[in-house]
Amino acid sequence: MAASISSAVIAQEAVNGEEFKVEVFSSSLELVSKLQEKWSGKAKPYPAMYSSVFGGIVLDPALMVIPIDDHMVHRGHGVFDTAIILDGYLYELDVHLARFLRSASKARIESPFDKSTLRSILVQLAAASECKTGTLRYWLSAGPGNFTLSPAGCTSSAFYGVVIDESISQCKEGVKVITSRIPMKSPLFATMKNVNYLPNVLAKMEAEDEGASASIWIDEEGYIAEGPNVNVAFITRDKELILPVFDKILSGCTALRLLELAPKLVELGQLKGVRVANLTVEEAKGAAEMMYVGSTLPILPIVVWDDKPIGDGTVGELTMALSDLLWEDMVAGPQTKRFPVPYV
Repeated sequence: MAASISSAVIAQEAVNGEEFKVEVFSSSLELVSKLQEKWSGKAKPYPAMYSSVFGGIVLDPALMVIPIDDHMVHRGHGVFDTAIILDGYLYELDVHLARFLRSASKARIESPFDKSTLRSILVQLAAASECKTGTLRYWLSAGPGNFTLSPAGCTSSAFYGVVIDESISQCKEGVKVITSRIPMKSPLFATMKNVNYLPNVLAKMEAEDEGASASIWIDEEGYIAEGPNVNVAFITRDKELILPVFDKILSGCTALRLLELAPKLVELGQLKGVRVANLTVEEAKGAAEMMYVGSTLPILPIVVWDDKPIGDGTVGELTMALSDLLWEDMVAGPQTKRFPVPYV
């Protein structure tokens, strides 16, 4: 891909018969005007952004930028998390925020604000966006300051957030997955939601190259781990829900909520049990049903793995029953899980 782009550029230069000229912007106003041209007459997929560097919220997507010397940009020294906005409510904001701060602690990044202030900023950001359904993504960085490896020269950590206007609905169609050949992250980095997502990106791309939706990571002991940015769960032929243990992977907030809600199906006699356990590849591929579990899904049925069907190769009834449980929790769950956004 890079080679083809380079060839196109060279060809264009040859046709024009002159060297490529780089534009020099003499003022910030000139640059902002240029950036705004990109969004002129277009819908705004990012209706609002907060930056502690700016000290406030911006509504113009042309201004949604972060400094190039921010250590999250050039060293990957940052963590992030995401909350869902659904029908004007923030879902599980406090759970995600708590994990966010645990990740920051592991990354040795001290927040410029306490937890309550971070929460207040995110709620105000969601309100300012006027977005009723989408995602609220936020980052904590070691901060801008220089291009060294150590963050010692950074004057302060930085907090960023952005609202992404996108549709969220239940996933009812099954997908195909493959076993990833990309090495998974070590437990330290896998259990910390940090911005170093290159392995995740490559795992996703290799799946797409093979016509699959995504991939499955297997740990060094041969046990099922997770997907590129989601957890994975299984229904055994004995109708038991099993999720892989979280000691080497990210403890997904939606996966943890699923473990809290799934016993309702046990009470109804639809499931025999719910547990977290190590699963071998053979055990996992022999499951009756399989699914991805993640915030924006909340459940994505998996029907084919490495070109072989899971169960009978169709979306399972228990998979959709679990999806219904999570979806109902998202749209009409308890007040402890859903916070109304105070739109003006």
